[in-house]
Amino acid sequence: MNTENQDVLLDLEGEEEEGEEEDEEDGETVLELNQVIVPTYGAVLDQQNLHTPEWADFDDKPDSLFFSDGQRRIDFVLVYEDESKKITHKRSDRKKQKRKREVYESNLINNGLQLEATRSVLDEKLIFVKVHAPWEVLCTYAEVMHIKLPLQPNDLKTRDSAFNWFSRLFRVDENIIKPEQEFFTAPFQKEHLSNFYIQDKDTFFNPATRSRIVARDTKIFYKFQVHFILSRVEYAIKNNVKKFGINKLLDTGIYKAAFPLHDSSFRHLSTDPNCPSERYLLYREWAHPKNIFKLQPLDFIRKYYGEKIGIYFAWLGFYTNMLIIAAVVGVGCFLYGCLTKDNCTWSQEVCDPNIGGNIIMCPQCDKVCTYWNLTITCESSKKLCIFDSFGTLVFAVFMGIWVTLFLEFWKRRQAELEYEWDTVEYLEQEEQVRPEYEAQCTHVVMNEITQILLIIASVIGIIVYRLCVFLVFSSTLSQHISGTEAIRKYLTPQTATSVTASLISFIVIMVLNIIYEKVAILITDFELPRTQTDYENSLTTKMFLFQFVNYYSSCFYIAFFKGKFVGHPGNPVYWLGKYRNEECDPGGCLLELTTQLAIIVGGKSIWNNIQEVLLPWVKNLIGRHCGAARSEKVVPRWEHDYHLQPIGKLGLFYEYLEMVIQFGFVTLFVASFPLAPLLALMNNMLEIRLDAWKLTTQFRRMVPQKAQDIGAWQPIMQGIAILAVATNAMIIAFTSDMIPRLVYYWSFSVPPYGSHSSHTMKGYINSTLSVFNISDFKNASKPFSPWFGNQTTCRYRDLRYPPGHQHQYEHNIYYWHVIAAKLAFVIVMEHVIYFVKFIISYAIPDVSQKTKSKVQREKYLTQKLLHENNLKIVKKNMGKIADKIIKGVDSTFRPKAE
Repeated sequence: MNTENQDVLLDLEGEEEEGEEEDEEDGETVLELNQVIVPTYGAVLDQQNLHTPEWADFDDKPDSLFFSDGQRRIDFVLVYEDESKKITHKRSDRKKQKRKREVYESNLINNGLQLEATRSVLDEKLIFVKVHAPWEVLCTYAEVMHIKLPLQPNDLKTRDSAFNWFSRLFRVDENIIKPEQEFFTAPFQKEHLSNFYIQDKDTFFNPATRSRIVARDTKIFYKFQVHFILSRVEYAIKNNVKKFGINKLLDTGIYKAAFPLHDSSFRHLSTDPNCPSERYLLYREWAHPKNIFKLQPLDFIRKYYGEKIGIYFAWLGFYTNMLIIAAVVGVGCFLYGCLTKDNCTWSQEVCDPNIGGNIIMCPQCDKVCTYWNLTITCESSKKLCIFDSFGTLVFAVFMGIWVTLFLEFWKRRQAELEYEWDTVEYLEQEEQVRPEYEAQCTHVVMNEITQILLIIASVIGIIVYRLCVFLVFSSTLSQHISGTEAIRKYLTPQTATSVTASLISFIVIMVLNIIYEKVAILITDFELPRTQTDYENSLTTKMFLFQFVNYYSSCFYIAFFKGKFVGHPGNPVYWLGKYRNEECDPGGCLLELTTQLAIIVGGKSIWNNIQEVLLPWVKNLIGRHCGAARSEKVVPRWEHDYHLQPIGKLGLFYEYLEMVIQFGFVTLFVASFPLAPLLALMNNMLEIRLDAWKLTTQFRRMVPQKAQDIGAWQPIMQGIAILAVATNAMIIAFTSDMIPRLVYYWSFSVPPYGSHSSHTMKGYINSTLSVFNISDFKNASKPFSPWFGNQTTCRYRDLRYPPGHQHQYEHNIYYWHVIAAKLAFVIVMEHVIYFVKFIISYAIPDVSQKTKSKVQREKYLTQKLLHENNLKIVKKNMGKIADKIIKGVDSTFRPKAE
């Protein structure tokens, strides 16, 4: 930079006397321009050196992406409300905001950017400041940011896959979206400009790169550097703390918006023949619902939105494709359960009027609950046979292996994208320090322990609700539906409690999500991570931990705690000393866990789609309706984009969070719900197109950002994969009745414990329901309803000795055999799957040999190319020097003319 470019700062410590009285109420000083700082570090007391944007009227070209001269491309747009037309309480507020804005814009101009201001066509209070980065600025910042740019076309030959002919059927038409040309690339250096592949200066930096450079310029930075211009602009100093960047100006309302432009309407091609209309092509070939079965044009998405958006859709598409395998196997296991449910002996015994009809069950709560007949659980036992079958075990083992294959193959795919998109060395070279890391700030944040306690409190509340509602349903439900046998078969107290509790749990989850989001952001801001990647990784970890407890706590309760610590009718266990612990159905809690998962997964998908798609669409619809009266006016592209919805500071964070939470449901509890992968697959096929539709039609264009991988989500998914093996093994062992049935079949159906001559499941229900003498009820739990018939005993779900035995109501030998078998099963299943996972992880390298060869080959050719170009320059320069030397020698030894 030459010394004419000056950096202007506002010093809030100086003040005009005329504004002091007006600001005594809020204790703040009025903003004052009292010095101009120049690169020589001298202070010039001159307030007249502020540079202002050029002013131009709209030229009635709605699709134009250029300044009024038609030559300078618009790289970014800033929007503010004319301070003279603002309605605020104080005149000084408007004055302070105007001064900050003017200084900021002046510093942008000082740093080499060109600004042009145009008043809004629809609202005269709005001013649009268009930003253009000249060639010199782009080159300077490309070097500062270590942006990789083309050296020469990539001439490495690639071998087509054997499945290329099949995938071609689902690809985007290459005549519409042409494949991107591949180049050898290197970090840009101005001094080696001749080495780079520059055919046209206007297209050498694509729009995504230009926006990224300008966005960096208009964002925040730290200190003056001698060798390059400031990449982030300051606008004020207050209490020795620098104020800088467009984000803070947006937060304080000085600017209303800042965004890069979409290149066209999504509904039709641009009227400008020089515009590629990439937004229109993305909508037509990617975001439109008709493309639901097509592969995504990832290179084109990356070109328009940048690597960060591209890597998200690449990951989501890869995850969705892998779900096809899991869904097919899950459906197969479900169909196996449906086909074999009629052969389910224990369910037949429950429904048999001569077996289940003669079994009277003990009340499951104190006093108000009544005795009940086992046959009322007939329908639920039939459903349970579908999910609690041998196919469930096979599927759980399969999913333990599937999740490892998914993660390992994704690493390989991610490495390929890193090479193809030039992000291999991104983190080491390009990422800048966050300015908040260097600034001083203090925040008052809420303790993380407090938030975890809030989650626990919500879970406790749901459990208390379940206990109270079960009391009500048990005492009233049978009375109200006693005349309707068809309804009574399905609407049992257990079913009613389970469904309503699941619905309440879902609502609580959605409400708490809002609180956890704000708390996680506050805590992360307090930590001051060094880079944006560090910030996002830290926030990701906190948000996921909050959401993990929030979403999965109720499932963990049903799977591993409900019905496990209930005692027996004569000595029940009370929770918090007041509420009697819940019991499972005679068939176990697996069906209730399935119900919980179905409601949360299904409800979450519906809610997220409403929140992410319907709300922006409604907001934009209202905005268009409000401006309908002015619709006859020709509106420029920047004003169209301004009325779209902002994408938000966290970008795609919530999309990742939604998918990883779903990944948890698909893997952690899949043993209880084999249809979860199918539901996830259907949701994701729709999710890809909805996210694409949302980005291309409802939101302003995001600032393109680099990304090397999916960040902290990768280790989070790896942690889920490890935990999933344990949870599914424990669900099969402790939640389902598979192990007790196997123990009965192989040991307790035949002598010495059983009376059958061969291994059978007959008599299983009778052997797993213990006997209780009703005279042993305590007064606190004795039911109000009178006992019917001549029987003196009732049955309950447990493995205990009967009354009259010397160890009455203590656990019997069957119980200890079952416990031993369960523990053995968990240990064996975990170790087998973990061993297979280790073998798979070792056998599949993170980077394929093909990609390694490409990277090494490109590095060699790039170094060779740069060396040869430098050698040519040296030879050329040496040739000139040699010519001068020869000429000098000739002139020295040439005889003097007489």
